[in-house]
Amino acid sequence: MSPRILLVTRHRAVVGGVESHLRTLLPLLQARGFSLALLYEKDVLPGPALIDEGLDIPVWSLAALGLPGVLEAVASWRPDRVYQHGVEELALEEALLARWPSLLFLHAYYGTCISGAKRHAFPVPSPCQRTLGPGCLVRYLPLRCGGRNPLTALREYRHHQHRLALVRRYDTVLVGSRAMREEYLRHGLGESRVRCVPLFGDSAADPEPPTPRTLSGLVLMVGRLTDLKGGVELVRAMREARTALGRALELVVAGDGPQRERMRAEAEARGVPVRFVGWVERAEREWWMRRADVLAVPSVWPEPFGMVGVEAGGVGLPSVAFSVGGIPDWCEPGVSGELASGQPPTVSGLAAALVRALADPEHHARLREGAWRMARRFTARAHVDALEALLR
Repeated sequence: MSPRILLVTRHRAVVGGVESHLRTLLPLLQARGFSLALLYEKDVLPGPALIDEGLDIPVWSLAALGLPGVLEAVASWRPDRVYQHGVEELALEEALLARWPSLLFLHAYYGTCISGAKRHAFPVPSPCQRTLGPGCLVRYLPLRCGGRNPLTALREYRHHQHRLALVRRYDTVLVGSRAMREEYLRHGLGESRVRCVPLFGDSAADPEPPTPRTLSGLVLMVGRLTDLKGGVELVRAMREARTALGRALELVVAGDGPQRERMRAEAEARGVPVRFVGWVERAEREWWMRRADVLAVPSVWPEPFGMVGVEAGGVGLPSVAFSVGGIPDWCEPGVSGELASGQPPTVSGLAAALVRALADPEHHARLREGAWRMARRFTARAHVDALEALLR
């Protein structure tokens, strides 16, 4: 009889990395013989694709049915295991955890940070390695860890305390990087309970290594433009790198967000050519990746993994990034890209990493092949092999 797995997440629509991952994962699990159902919290938004698009599986909405309704529906379906991907309604998570064997994949800092960003902004943006505790409340406002309202900080602190208590009730939790594993070991989970399951991109790596080509002068950034993603720092670093290299560089930004206009203003003030192409579909994103010299991942917070770097590596595009969070799992200095120190992240450090990646065409060619070889390690098959043993 096929094992019955209930997947639980916040959104049915593909609005971010978690949903994109699940959209790819579901048919792979079906191909391994699992019977699947989906439970989500938030109502479907118009426009985006759905996690379960093209699949004939039971789907339930917490917003539509309420907690008693979804529990009744799930009970009648009789799952063998719940595969949880993080929800806001902790009463739902607690109820599922009390009734069925459950696994939890920790895509973000679930229960370990008041703001969820694991970084403070003052005096300079820097990743934080504290464990959640009363000291976080003391530092929250002076170090500008999040908003400016102390009552909101206290409410979120209690919410994450509750989240962490729930995390500690799972027999097994899964993470995508060494940094995330270390984060939850610091928060009291035992070595045997935190499993690192390598993630994978939404397209396979090219079958052959990249062929030689001349440098284009394009630096590509992909993603949502928020202060955590370091777009302003990248623009400033581009000017320093251009001066050091003695040749033109152009920044191409595939994405959008609240920092877009500030990045544009910085670029105009510093004479950095920048092209904002907005959100693009996978084919167009790949088109830019095949033409750029490097992918810039200037995140100033500890990215739990940073899947875009693996996707870029699949087409032979190396990365330049700060050494924060899970990024060093796939960006190895001098092999698949170049790293700048993340303690703290600085513009001059990022500029120096850009120069190391681009100064010597032969070194750049080696980085391209190293990025391609790195991407071939992060495969869907490796992920599903590891996951299947846990789900069964």
